[in-house]
Amino acid sequence: MASRSVPTSPELDDGFFLLLELIRSGQAGTRPELASRSGLGRAVVNRSLGLLLNLGLVREGQLAASTGGRAPRSVVFSSDAGAILVAQLGAASMSAGLFDLSGELLDRTDDVIDITDGPEHVLAAVGRAFHQLLERRSLSNNSLWGIAVGLPGPVEFVTGCSVSPPDMPGWDGYPVRTYFSDLYATPVWVDNDVNLLALGELRAGLARGAENVIYVKIGTGIGAGIIAGERIHRGAQGSAGEIGHIAVPTADDTICQCGNRGCLGALASGSALARDGARAAESGESHYLASRLKENGSVSGEDVAAGAQCGDRTCLQLLQRFGHCVGDVMASLVNFFNPSLILIGTGVTGTGDLLLASVREAVYARSLPLATRNLQIRLASLGDEAGLRGGAAMVMDELFCPERLARWLPAGDPTGQPDLVAS
Repeated sequence: MASRSVPTSPELDDGFFLLLELIRSGQAGTRPELASRSGLGRAVVNRSLGLLLNLGLVREGQLAASTGGRAPRSVVFSSDAGAILVAQLGAASMSAGLFDLSGELLDRTDDVIDITDGPEHVLAAVGRAFHQLLERRSLSNNSLWGIAVGLPGPVEFVTGCSVSPPDMPGWDGYPVRTYFSDLYATPVWVDNDVNLLALGELRAGLARGAENVIYVKIGTGIGAGIIAGERIHRGAQGSAGEIGHIAVPTADDTICQCGNRGCLGALASGSALARDGARAAESGESHYLASRLKENGSVSGEDVAAGAQCGDRTCLQLLQRFGHCVGDVMASLVNFFNPSLILIGTGVTGTGDLLLASVREAVYARSLPLATRNLQIRLASLGDEAGLRGGAAMVMDELFCPERLARWLPAGDPTGQPDLVAS
């Protein structure tokens, strides 16, 4: 987008920002709709809309349907004016996506990583994936409006650094934001991966329209993303949702990576399920798992899930105990937070319905009737794509908040302005 001379207030007033948000979010697409949804007068709408058109943030579209009279012309957000890159990192895998400014996924790539290899090695792989995505669309770095990175550990949102992640050696305090802003000279936001999953479901999945939601991710570890009032709740420093280190009421003395005993993550995660499955195989308690151990040399969480599907009693018991541990902790959160929806996202293939039934049983047994009156507990709908979509949504939300938008508009677009992340 070319640089333009941008007027200052009072033209960039609340009406300007409101109309842009209505158009960008798809809530209104014609001048009559904008006037109706915003409550602004026709003259104010026309003035602000003229400025938006002049800035290139919106453009005239096709004629809309007539409601009795001359058909109004639609106004659409200029979603092709730039691009967004998103990376979602897990313990053993990575996904990267390229989005337009409306949040449409244009392309993605996936790769196997090992988060314990350290930030330099892993982020270099992310950089290669980003380069590949841009190259496939013949885009240059100058087209990038922003980057989002999701990390599988606690992230201080203000600094974009992971802080004391228990199973990510070398990542503590590493400047992930600076790494990518130096490469691409564009704003970069870094967040916990579960926050991005929750935001993706809020914008494009089962949580759409829900105000208070808890998204629980069960993978190698376990964590939660909290949506309060249709916004991600990160807490004071960004560690909200770290439920993996909440003590389970019925826990045994299993030691967690953090050094404490009875943490949820030590009892109910993909790695915990694999550990308990291996014990059952070695002891001969489960013939099914013993055969998997003999054949593969190890037992995975997927093996336990498959055994449960086949009716293996030990596998069923392991999966039920797994779900009850999650449900016991979730019941406390339900009583405290009173969400309308809990979404369970699990990377342990095959655990879905059996796990969900056990979680529901524990939550409803241990929560107050009022807290569960209208509560839904469901499996997440978007899979790992939710994290990519959530990252794109986060970048756009940050760029188009009024305070930050007013800072980059004089240049025409936010490219080349990595310091915009500063609040």
